[in-house]
Amino acid sequence: MNKGKLLWVDDEIDLLRSHILFLNEKGYLVDTVTNGEDAIDMVSQNQYDLILLDEMMTGMGGLETLSKIKEINPAIPVVMITKNEEESLMEEAIGSKISDYLLKPIKPHQVLMICKKFLEGKEISAQFVSKDYLQDFNYISRRLLDGPKWDEWIEIYLKLINWEIELQQHPELEFQSTFDDLIKEARKEFSKYIERNYKSWVHSSEDRPLLSVDVVPESVLPLLKEGYNVFFFVLDCMRYDQWLVMEDALRNYFNIKKFSYYSILPTSTPYSRNAIFSGLFPSEIEKYYPELWTHGNDDETSHNRFEKELLEKLLERKKVFLKSDIKYIKLIDPEYGKSFEQNILSLIDQRLVAVVVNYLDMIAHSRSDSTILKEIAPNEQAYLSLTKSWFVHSSLFRALKNLSTNKKVRVVITTDHGSIRCMHVAKVLGDREALPNLRYKFGRNLKVEDKQAVYIRNSEDYKLPKRGIAINYIIAKEDFYFIYPTDYSKYMNLYKDTFQHGGISMEEMILPVAVLEPKNL
Repeated sequence: MNKGKLLWVDDEIDLLRSHILFLNEKGYLVDTVTNGEDAIDMVSQNQYDLILLDEMMTGMGGLETLSKIKEINPAIPVVMITKNEEESLMEEAIGSKISDYLLKPIKPHQVLMICKKFLEGKEISAQFVSKDYLQDFNYISRRLLDGPKWDEWIEIYLKLINWEIELQQHPELEFQSTFDDLIKEARKEFSKYIERNYKSWVHSSEDRPLLSVDVVPESVLPLLKEGYNVFFFVLDCMRYDQWLVMEDALRNYFNIKKFSYYSILPTSTPYSRNAIFSGLFPSEIEKYYPELWTHGNDDETSHNRFEKELLEKLLERKKVFLKSDIKYIKLIDPEYGKSFEQNILSLIDQRLVAVVVNYLDMIAHSRSDSTILKEIAPNEQAYLSLTKSWFVHSSLFRALKNLSTNKKVRVVITTDHGSIRCMHVAKVLGDREALPNLRYKFGRNLKVEDKQAVYIRNSEDYKLPKRGIAINYIIAKEDFYFIYPTDYSKYMNLYKDTFQHGGISMEEMILPVAVLEPKNL
């Protein structure tokens, strides 16, 4: 079986015949040349999977040959073989884009390992990925039957999103169908779990996960008490999987510690983000600070105008007194984001800077409205790629890198809620003046199937504001979205396959809090 075609370039190739025969026996085809000029001719005329290149040869040397080869085929992996251990040579070779190197004298098994790495690595990796996936698939399936607790749901969800990312790298395994079935089953069981347990969580501080109300006390306040200046970023509508691809880009600049928490319900900005900044549930904000909880439609401009004031009240209750006022910033357009990036170092001496970042929420809504963005990001995996592309080129990333240069700063990054790709419609009957949100509503006499949504008769059970007599809430489960019977087909097709929030799902509720410590200071 042909496992790959190699070109071995060495002016003493006759001394390597035993190595070449060994590779032939292992299934590799090996062409040989004794100088750089012939190597360049062979690469011009043939397709090779790997090149083994001697660094010191008569005539054209290894580095010059490498440069010419890369001009012909930049993608071909080249492994340099050398007896020179000088650091400067290694740096020059690495700068010239060698893929790896071996030090002479080389042994047959060293060369074999190099060949396996570059020519069979993906296949070998796929075999182990397949084995690990089947183990985790069976484990998660068993746990779903046993009834996971809140901390086990976090473990399950993290496994699922890691597999979502891993399977994207191995489409040849054809596990996507079974994975989609597993996700569907997990969403169903998670919704049942939340419906059974959420009410007890909001009425007790024992035997429950951290919730939105705990984020600031658990992450920001300890850092302030330790004397650090804290930048607290809340990235609106950031899913856990989106954070993981952003975290990869930040690891070169920060040591990162993270924990998980559950968003309160509904998983919507007016509720979950106010809960973060206040450390209180919505009904408690309405009770204790009615002037900071405005009534009306649940839109961001009306219900999130007082986040700074709510945060100040939280610090006051916790007896954390700062020598300077809280600096509150909201990033809602790219131009302001660039200004924030350019001026962020001027905020270093602030004790607490709270920054709300709306870009991910804007991406989610833009995808709903744009056929081009739907084409670019047709599924969760592509949506992650879009997130990564935005982040690594964003003013936010550059601003965070600037913060990594100061040892007295700590950065906390979290989100108020995630989002879910809505694929199934739930027909709603009732008051047409109810809130237009697709994942939760409140209004008079709302009706929906029990399997599609949680029906809340008593708002205090969920510590939600009272809306008046005969007003009830409904919150969508799994990946359902609400549509009224009027113009049913029109709106069903309009909102299907859009990322929404406000409901009950792992994607919306299980969220990260990351604490970033500048690296190498």
